[in-house]
Amino acid sequence: MLDFSRQFSVIREEVMAAIEEACVSQRFILGPQVTRFEQAAALACDAPHAIGCASGTDALWLAMEAARIGPGDVVVTTPFSFFATVSSILRCGATPVLADIDPATFNLSAESVASHLGSAAGDKVKAIMPVHLYGQCADWDAFTTLQQEHGLLLIEDAAQAFGATWNGIPAGALGDAAAFSFYPTKNLSAFGDAGMLTTGSEELAERATMLRAHGMRRRYYHDEVGWNSRLDTIQAAVLEVKLRYIAQWNEQRRNRAAHYDQLFRAAGLVGSSIAEGIVLPITDPRAHHVFHQYVIRAPRRDALRQYLSERQIGTEIYYPLPLHLQASVAGLGYKRGDFPHTEQASAEVLALPMYPELREDEQATVVETVAAFYA
Repeated sequence: MLDFSRQFSVIREEVMAAIEEACVSQRFILGPQVTRFEQAAALACDAPHAIGCASGTDALWLAMEAARIGPGDVVVTTPFSFFATVSSILRCGATPVLADIDPATFNLSAESVASHLGSAAGDKVKAIMPVHLYGQCADWDAFTTLQQEHGLLLIEDAAQAFGATWNGIPAGALGDAAAFSFYPTKNLSAFGDAGMLTTGSEELAERATMLRAHGMRRRYYHDEVGWNSRLDTIQAAVLEVKLRYIAQWNEQRRNRAAHYDQLFRAAGLVGSSIAEGIVLPITDPRAHHVFHQYVIRAPRRDALRQYLSERQIGTEIYYPLPLHLQASVAGLGYKRGDFPHTEQASAEVLALPMYPELREDEQATVVETVAAFYA
């Protein structure tokens, strides 16, 4: 599914030198490498401010806490995402309200959100949190319209989308704030947990910087109860190196995705629905998709996955159980059937091997094995 060693072999000397610099400096938390990475990442995202933190989950929380989202507020988001999308809202004391996805892109449907905003409970909504799932930005034109009509905050869950754009604007510069994850499997990845918040608001940036360090603006003077979510210097050093390559790596991912498309079509496996065959990923023409994952819809998905696994081909399901059906959030009151597009996607999606160093012969093996299963 993913081979870290191939990427590391290319950048090993640069990474080891960066780690050694951090070790020699003995400044292991929020050292100068953190500031340098924040500045470079802000430039890459075309965002005035970037604040490094301990994880993508913390970045989501910081974005909302800095915007003073809390008890009594509602944040509308998707049920088809990693758990942190919802848990970060709950951690702020706010209430997550879910809306169904666009079945073509798997992203939060602005139309579904609009129907909630038009309901009696719509007045309590303070923010919308679209997720740029699998590396493709959500329909930001539609969400910007909703923001203007209802006076809401837009928070990007851009955990999977570093380098993605919408109408040429980078993820991280679209909303009032954005959260990135640098978990080791991400397109831009650390050697452990790490995250980042971006924003165009000086006030949000200042508050997030304070909140990530126990609410301190001055050392040992705690203005608010914040959190310990500082970015380790060594992680920033690794990210600073990798940031130089991310545009190249993302383009390689896009090339790998195009090659998969070509192979599947040549094999005669493609349909417009799973009743006709495999459904390939769809890219909105306004989006620059960076393919954090290459996700197909597959007939008899679970049996196919088992078949591939037996032949040593890694796959993953993102996500097998939608958020509204998770036991830990049963108190939100949702039930099976509430979000049909989400539930159908959970039963059909399958992520295939996808990383910049994936070879074309390996992709051919994947597609040939898929074809053998359906034959």
